[in-house]
Amino acid sequence: MTVPSGLAEGPIYLDYNATTPIDPAVVEAMLPYLTGGFGNPSSDHHYGVAPGAALEHARGQVAALVGARDGRIVFTGSGSEADNLALRGVVLAAETDRPHVITQTIEHPAVLQACQALRRHHGVEVTYLPVDADGVVDPAALAAAFTDRTVLVSIMAANNETGALQPIAELARVTHEHGAVFHCDAAQAVGKIPLDVTDLDVDLLTVVGHKMYAPKGIAALYVRPGLTLEPLVYGGGQEHGLRAGTENVAFAVALGTAAKLASADLAAGGHRRVQDLRDRLHDQLTKRLPGRVLLNGPAAARLPNTLNISIRGVTGHSLLAAMPGIAASTGSACHAGNHQPSPVLTAMGLDTDRSMSALRLSLGRWSTPADVDRATDLITTATGSRD
Repeated sequence: MTVPSGLAEGPIYLDYNATTPIDPAVVEAMLPYLTGGFGNPSSDHHYGVAPGAALEHARGQVAALVGARDGRIVFTGSGSEADNLALRGVVLAAETDRPHVITQTIEHPAVLQACQALRRHHGVEVTYLPVDADGVVDPAALAAAFTDRTVLVSIMAANNETGALQPIAELARVTHEHGAVFHCDAAQAVGKIPLDVTDLDVDLLTVVGHKMYAPKGIAALYVRPGLTLEPLVYGGGQEHGLRAGTENVAFAVALGTAAKLASADLAAGGHRRVQDLRDRLHDQLTKRLPGRVLLNGPAAARLPNTLNISIRGVTGHSLLAAMPGIAASTGSACHAGNHQPSPVLTAMGLDTDRSMSALRLSLGRWSTPADVDRATDLITTATGSRD
């Protein structure tokens, strides 16, 4: 497996949840459509035939990864755009006075900000469900939140900070019992765990390229058959009439190729390999820093690559600053040098000290045991191991 050139000489990369390196096989697949295969995929002549076929082949590859045997795969320019198309598309197409939308407090900002805009500009009522100490939504709380005007529920599959997995199938079932549409932002989950839109029974699902070894600037929205959405971009009718504009064939091919690679990796148990590395890192840190390492989020029901821990006696941002040999992240926000606790961890009920001590370590395709062992050494040294 070829290592991307960007990883060869740099720090140990433990920030795969922020963005993934582009797989060299993805780069190879997309390059022909930046050169010889430049034609407009809507053109009927020689130069459009191959790009048009490549676009539809990529659509099928994405559909196969998420189990979309029916329905539409709509390519978008980002996960945020896909989320906005889902939310605005459902609400603006609804034949309901003052529609009601339900989401959760720790959803991605693309969903939260879209809900706020719908409230401001269209009078939409929004309910924000709380989460428990693991960052998980209670299906009973969802059931209690419905009104006769509820048209949409939007809950992410997995949290980007803790990796916590939501009970999507159960939440979708409750939603459909109340006659509403269910959208799932699966940006962090697709490609990391097996996921099937038919089994989950979701109506809309967001897929993001740069979370699964494709470039930034490409994503997709799965749309259930028969579901009507108001377009986000009007124009020439591309992408099933939901996203006008000449398609970015090269990036669609990149996403399709990344989806094919992810399908093969999941079938080969690649997610279990990454989970073993994640657990190795957690176990080693716990042994080297006895009594100081606290796991944030669920121990079991989380993404196989994600480890969010608080280390007593040190803040996350100061720890990262002391470890230039590791590229990772915290959940805290920094405004003019003033660090604030992660909204996600705060919503889970963690106190300020623990939230400010949080460190998110997310592994991926090119993580190795040597990386994990070296990261353990660097973290324990920077925290002042008492061994």
